[in-house]
Amino acid sequence: MPVYIILFRGVGGVTQLPTAPLRAKLTEAGFENVSTYINSGNAVVKSKLGRQRVIETIAGICRQHFAFEKAIYAPTTAEWERLIHNNPFADAVEPGNLLHAALLEADPAKEKLDALQALCAHGDRLAVVETVAYIHTPNGFSKSQMGAKFDKGIGVANTARNWNTVLKLRDLAKKAGG
Repeated sequence: MPVYIILFRGVGGVTQLPTAPLRAKLTEAGFENVSTYINSGNAVVKSKLGRQRVIETIAGICRQHFAFEKAIYAPTTAEWERLIHNNPFADAVEPGNLLHAALLEADPAKEKLDALQALCAHGDRLAVVETVAYIHTPNGFSKSQMGAKFDKGIGVANTARNWNTVLKLRDLAKKAGG
């Protein structure tokens, strides 16, 4: 049975998705080995359902029980391992809060990517590998002009996690897979 890493877009600030009730509802819905990680929209589930059905089921639970209607991404453990392996900034994994991986819904337009690249300063780096943007902001995401403009500037729907979270979700997915 596949294990899916569930990434909710737009959790944080005023939009909350309480982890304990979410775990309970996902388990009630028949997902196995459910775990969540911090209040920023991360879960891991094991299911015999295909990816689209997993997303639809979880979206329905979120709509019905949490009044939450935002995009949900569901990479498999193997896809997550590839995301980690493809990281072009292996020299930037420590500390893990300065490197981010953003799953992109589609390939960004070249001009959008070029415009973000032009904002890179003070050691900032941005690379897109497959449908993942890797964002290294050595002085902090919030202090980076490219980081501040990334979400809208990339021009495609996305959800990002810092490298600490990327690795923690990998560990939770491995555990869920047995």
